Amino acid sequence: MFNPTRFFGKRVWHYAAAPAIAWILIFTIFTGTASAHVTVKPSQSTPGAWETYSLKVPVEKDIPTVKVALKIPEGVAFKQYRPVPEWSVDLTKAEDGTVTAVTWTAEGNGISAGEFQQFEFVAQNPNENAELAWDAFQYYSDGSVVEWTGAEGDDRPHSLTVVSAAESSEQGEHSAAGHDHGSTKEDATTSNVEASPATVEAPGAVSSSGISSSAGTVALVLSACALLVALAALWAALRAGRKRKTT
Repeated sequence: MFNPTRFFGKRVWHYAAAPAIAWILIFTIFTGTASAHVTVKPSQSTPGAWETYSLKVPVEKDIPTVKVALKIPEGVAFKQYRPVPEWSVDLTKAEDGTVTAVTWTAEGNGISAGEFQQFEFVAQNPNENAELAWDAFQYYSDGSVVEWTGAEGDDRPHSLTVVSAAESSEQGEHSAAGHDHGSTKEDATTSNVEASPATVEAPGAVSSSGISSSAGTVALVLSACALLVALAALWAALRAGRKRKTT
């Protein structure tokens, strides 16, 4: 079996091992914190379409997610939701009755670590081309909140749905399926539920929004720096070993 100490020499391995191990630890820590995103699908749709949207909520911590709040983008007309066992639904409405946010709250244990849950709803897209930003708030059992409200490329980005007339035929078929108002109505119960308004705001007490949106970039920079240090230490150690041999 390969023995690095015998191959490089004890002194060389001593100089090189610590930076190399440090780089491995930094890379592992920062890549390990990369979380699965809360997403809304589809990412593309057509103007004016009755679309069936799906909100996917994975758990990125070791504790359950107990509530999820989703802001409805301006111009989108929320109509119905699909009930999920052991989850209640509250609708936040404007003065004109327009639904501005939907909140799903667990009546049981919620979404456990290593699991995900999907919540579906029907909404009508704006009549013109648009980019719909879906701001979501993920509440954990310890009171912490992860805010999925950042722009694309941020550490906690919101989902985007591009509403455009230049949609592929496959996506057009998906929208047409969501337009089947009768079948969707059988599955949804919004018209029969008197939901109380919910406030979609992250509490100031414990919030994960303080995580820098540039965390991903910082991780890459730190990993690259650690790798360079490890390589430089290894090169210096090898050079020192050669000098000792010549002397």
